[in-house]
Amino acid sequence: MDKKRNFGWGQLTKPKRRRGSESTSRTNDASGEENEALRRDSASTSRTDDVSGEENEAFNTSGTEYDVFLSFRGLDTRNNFTDCLYRRLRLAGFHVFLDNEELRVGKEIGGEVLKALNKSRIYIPIFSHNYAASSWCLREVAHLEKCTSKSNGKKEILPIFYDVDPDDVKLKTELYKTAIAKHEEKFGPDELKRWEAALVKVARLKGWDLKRKG
Repeated sequence: MDKKRNFGWGQLTKPKRRRGSESTSRTNDASGEENEALRRDSASTSRTDDVSGEENEAFNTSGTEYDVFLSFRGLDTRNNFTDCLYRRLRLAGFHVFLDNEELRVGKEIGGEVLKALNKSRIYIPIFSHNYAASSWCLREVAHLEKCTSKSNGKKEILPIFYDVDPDDVKLKTELYKTAIAKHEEKFGPDELKRWEAALVKVARLKGWDLKRKG
């Protein structure tokens, strides 16, 4: 059985002071916008970003611009847990990238998100009930797992299981398995296998298992 951490900040080492400590993340109150975000998410796969050449630089670990990259499903956690975590990390002096899920388009990770993934030191995927329903979240977790595996120990992943069981993420239950299967028509079986492998690897890491009370 995997050991899970009690939620705390001891694992996050204090970041070095850097110039321009203001957030370069894109934040959005998103009140009343989740339904529109879901519509765009389902329609966006008809368009693709031109990211030729960017993937070749995906695993360059020569420098970092962010201490922490938060990967999360806005529908589940943006206006509660993730927002609180982001603020706490910022107050502690960490330079954090908080992706705006609502602005994503295309089938490939590109632009600012790709740069942030490649140039982050710590990845915190916040696995929640609808995480696997988002192809973007699945692409992020696959990319951050690969970045970490090729970093020679310079990067690490600290998963949070927010109101889900680690076994859900390990695909031992139907929750994530069913959600991922719905992406096969658009992305094909090979891409699904890549996402599934990344989820299982990350879910085996020590992390925080959080359950909401009430």
